[in-house]
Amino acid sequence: MDVIGGKIVDLQQKQIYNGELHLENGIIIKIVKSEINYDHYILPGFIDAHIHIESSMLVPYEFARIAMRHGTVATVSDPHEIANVCGMEGIEYMLTNAKNSGLQFFFGAPSCVPATQFETSGAIIDHRDIEKLMVRNDIWYLSEMMNYPGVLYNDEEVLKKIEIARNYKKPVDGHAPGLKGDDAVEYIKKGCRTDHECVSLDEALWKLKHGMKILIREGSAAKNYHALESLISTHPNEVMFCSDDKHPDDLLLGHINDLVKISVLKHDLFDVLQIACVNPVLHYNLPVGLLQEGDSADFIMVKDLKNFEVKANYVKGINYINDSGTIHKTKTHSLINQFNIGFIEENEIPEIAPDPSTIIIKAIDGSLITEKTKADDCSSEEILKICVVNRYRKEKIHVGFITGFGPLKGAMASSVAHDSHNIVAIGRNTKDLTKAINSIIETKGGLCVVHGLETECLPLPVAGLMHILPAEQVGKAYEKLQKLAIYNGSTLTSPFMTLSFMALLVIPKIKMSDKGLFDAEKFTFM
Repeated sequence: MDVIGGKIVDLQQKQIYNGELHLENGIIIKIVKSEINYDHYILPGFIDAHIHIESSMLVPYEFARIAMRHGTVATVSDPHEIANVCGMEGIEYMLTNAKNSGLQFFFGAPSCVPATQFETSGAIIDHRDIEKLMVRNDIWYLSEMMNYPGVLYNDEEVLKKIEIARNYKKPVDGHAPGLKGDDAVEYIKKGCRTDHECVSLDEALWKLKHGMKILIREGSAAKNYHALESLISTHPNEVMFCSDDKHPDDLLLGHINDLVKISVLKHDLFDVLQIACVNPVLHYNLPVGLLQEGDSADFIMVKDLKNFEVKANYVKGINYINDSGTIHKTKTHSLINQFNIGFIEENEIPEIAPDPSTIIIKAIDGSLITEKTKADDCSSEEILKICVVNRYRKEKIHVGFITGFGPLKGAMASSVAHDSHNIVAIGRNTKDLTKAINSIIETKGGLCVVHGLETECLPLPVAGLMHILPAEQVGKAYEKLQKLAIYNGSTLTSPFMTLSFMALLVIPKIKMSDKGLFDAEKFTFM
């Protein structure tokens, strides 16, 4: 039996006291008060209530090594990205790679593969596949139902997926940016009970009133913490923290602990920890310990309740932290991918120029949402070509125009292109665009910047989304590419992050598909 002492932060009783945890076979069998005045605190670990692990560009095992340093003990993870590339085999890859990592990954069944019918993905997951996933005890919920038009208009396939999840008594995650009124009531009534897409407090309060749980999201891409922060005090039992997308350079700096640190400056400690540690366990019915007798021995040890610097991270009674970082055994990672096209020629990219009335995508720094503008309202030196090249089979290449990246020289390309992860590329001229696209094809996935005669790449050999290298190396390479894009003239804070969402058709207003320019509000091509 192991005995671990500290100032115990009891979230159930809302009290802090010196005590000892008695552990046996990964279970807290007894908690007793102590006369020792400890200088550290023991509390339940942090949970990311919605994340796509693939966004970190790290395989799950490597993601776990870094996240656990920051006090994370579990994630509610949607393998939607790799599923769009590799289908059921991709989901199995994530489940297998995550094993023995220490971190508790609670994966969902992706509900929207493909995300829409207006793009080409590498796989289809239908209701029969959802049934196969839901029967498993390592699949915990139906992942975000992005196809809210399908829910509202009673699409048979969509409703079957929701019904299957409910039959297995597993939660259904929502995804309904801006949806309110009768449509939102219907969406909630059909079973979609969470939303991480709220951008305003009014929207979040309306959805809370009608029975939804709201996720406060602060990731590398989308951020709504400052808009929704007041919910921490007003609705502490009905909200959760999540990151959604966490890029490798950001993950190295922090995770859910960052939200906890800024929240305790203005809000009650117990409310903050209820959100960070407890609510995901209750909503998703997760077998994660909450520092009570009989619970799994999942907890963290921190130096104080201000900075939450992690001294230990216990999962099932095993500590995964020491003075040099996270304790992880070396693991050999397999590869999985789907890249079925050869190099393209310059003449395959249409040589067109915008006229004054040409519709232009306007990218917004730090946002997934774009605006619609026209060429005569834009600086000519900031109008770039954009194309999305089908990675799964040879198809005609469509070209659009985009502004908002600044007066970018050269070109950028990425196979991280939500949601189908084709190759999205932007550039000043066809020659550089072709070079950037072919660089991604050569490495069978990754990110690249073309600058002059040089091309810099970060290969992502796992589905064109992730690397098997240590996070420190991936994060450094990613940061280098970001800086290079900025050096080339991009005025965006995170150029590759923004680029990756320019093909995300389920987020307004206009985006680029491998099939052409798309109106994400009217759900039709332009």
